[in-house]
Amino acid sequence: MEIVSYAKSASLLERAKKVLAGGVSSEFRKYNHPHAIFYSHADGSRIYDVDGNEYLDFTLSQGPLIIGHSHPHVLKSVGDYTEKGQLFAGQHIKEIELAEKLNKLIPSAELMRFCLDGSSAVHTAFRVARAKTGRKKFLRFEGHYHGWFDNVAWGLSGNAAALGERDAPNKYPWSEGLPEHAKDEFIILPWNDLALLKETVEKYQDEIAAIITEPVMCNNGCILPEQGFLEGMRELCTKYGIALVFDEVITGFRLSLAGAQKYFGITPDMSIFAKAMGSGYPISAIVGKREWMNAIEDAKVIHAGTMNASNPTIAAALATIEVLEKEQPYERMFRLGIQLMEGLRKAAADASQELLVQGPGPMFNTAFTDLAVIKDHRDTLACDKARLGKFIAAMHDRGVRIIGRGLWYINAVHTQEDIDHAIEVAGEVLRKM
Repeated sequence: MEIVSYAKSASLLERAKKVLAGGVSSEFRKYNHPHAIFYSHADGSRIYDVDGNEYLDFTLSQGPLIIGHSHPHVLKSVGDYTEKGQLFAGQHIKEIELAEKLNKLIPSAELMRFCLDGSSAVHTAFRVARAKTGRKKFLRFEGHYHGWFDNVAWGLSGNAAALGERDAPNKYPWSEGLPEHAKDEFIILPWNDLALLKETVEKYQDEIAAIITEPVMCNNGCILPEQGFLEGMRELCTKYGIALVFDEVITGFRLSLAGAQKYFGITPDMSIFAKAMGSGYPISAIVGKREWMNAIEDAKVIHAGTMNASNPTIAAALATIEVLEKEQPYERMFRLGIQLMEGLRKAAADASQELLVQGPGPMFNTAFTDLAVIKDHRDTLACDKARLGKFIAAMHDRGVRIIGRGLWYINAVHTQEDIDHAIEVAGEVLRKM
């Protein structure tokens, strides 16, 4: 059934614009179809807007809802624990319990600190790496998203000319208002190019404190690392005393209970976890080996935050992990995700559409391109984003919600019927396109 009205959302958006800049509290919410949408409630794999429209949700609030919307165990745990207090400016027992749980599950989590979001946890890792190594720069990759702060808001957009030569990329700003000196804090390279990475690290080894990477390039193309790339990165970091930082904001708890580091068998020095960890509550963690994290332990590096490790956020994270441990949904999430990917490929082929579907399964990306595979950010520039926008909009108008850049998430409560329905709707849309 097609959605016929977004009138109440449109009216609320006009009201919101009078007091919220752009009518939203995060930039990307502006770009929902046909405009920013106001939602009323959500449950399991479904979300509902103020016009009464129901959506089969593969957006999952940009990733956090790995056990579904409004999971009863999470809501009860948060409610029960919040009755004891919201924030103490001190320690509480569930904070220890959550840290012990992460220490047990995650290979790199010898010590940790809790934060509110991925951006602040990433910058804590940079501070630790600089303090331990005495070096000033970090190395990152084009198209990888590590938050919206000044020194990582580069190389996320731009055309091929703006990005420059592959072996000497330009540092292209993502936003106006960035201080020019922020780009002096990092070296940027295309991803999945081990030879270029080795050459660069050997040249600048005395300047690089950390290499940060999404272990799967989820935010842009859902690109898997090529064989040997992460292993080579680990070897280089070990050889030159550089911190290897995995940004597991998306991959954490999604590829396995221990994240991508367990999935790929590579242990970084520090890692960032967020999103799926807290079922929509504002929590992140920087976890790491003691030899790196003791800079915080010894107060050589200051990490602070009034709202860190509040009762509801910790309770939400602990409850989420308890559900994942009990239900062990990973085999099922991979199976359903791969089944959906294969169904979309067949639907596209039947409709004579060049739709590339790639990713590991629990998350994957769709892109309109004649490329057989997307290997890095530069490859994504060859994708037809206008055509993708039409596909996403048409799916939305038929009650299937997908992230606007083509990213799909599978959660632990999606059913076989959900997958079949999404494939059927996609087939209808692709044939009409």
